[in-house]
Amino acid sequence: MKRKSILIVDDEPRLLRLVKVNLLASGYEADTATDGKTALEMLESTSYDLLILDIMLPGQFNGFEVCKRIREFSDIPVIMLTGKAREQDRVRGFDAGADDYITKPFSVEELLLRVKAVLRRTHPSEEFPRGPAYKVDDLVINFAQRRVFVRGREVGLTATEYQVLYHLGCHAGKVITHEDLLTRVWGAEYRNELHYLRNYISSLRKKIEDDPGDPKYILSKHGIGYYLALEQ
Repeated sequence: MKRKSILIVDDEPRLLRLVKVNLLASGYEADTATDGKTALEMLESTSYDLLILDIMLPGQFNGFEVCKRIREFSDIPVIMLTGKAREQDRVRGFDAGADDYITKPFSVEELLLRVKAVLRRTHPSEEFPRGPAYKVDDLVINFAQRRVFVRGREVGLTATEYQVLYHLGCHAGKVITHEDLLTRVWGAEYRNELHYLRNYISSLRKKIEDDPGDPKYILSKHGIGYYLALEQ
């Protein structure tokens, strides 16, 4: 089996060495970059399975800007590194297209667990939905092609956003608890990370709902979970 390749972007030489050495020891391939411009050039010329991206980078592109630009041409999963634990920074990262984040300082064990979890949900084991597609009003989820359309136009989703919508679509009309949805998409180690789910539900609503503040597709059962409206 081909080893997964990972690009690490950070301007701290010591951290780059630490992360790279441990990824190599864990069976991954790893390259490094120290600024956003170089990272974008490498991503345009080389196919990577995962990007580990620091927010604070020198030059014209910080981590948020790099992530936004990447999402214009790639759905590569992104783990953002941040020295700030503020909620607005996490939300900004998710809005830019990040799949996960780690707050500095972090342990090698935590990093490797996050890498494994992100790669797992990027290449999930297939389930068997009720049919080739879910459809309600102007929303269509094509399970066979892993594509989503609203009013006939394709909606660009990250791998994690699609997984959230996929599981809701496979169980349309049924409430999936917060813990169950987190476990299905992120893994059992994330089952209490409710802010992850809230951020992704918010992001999905912005992309597929006419009025994200008054959704008609992705609905909430307060304090319990979420569900997708029934097919019509």
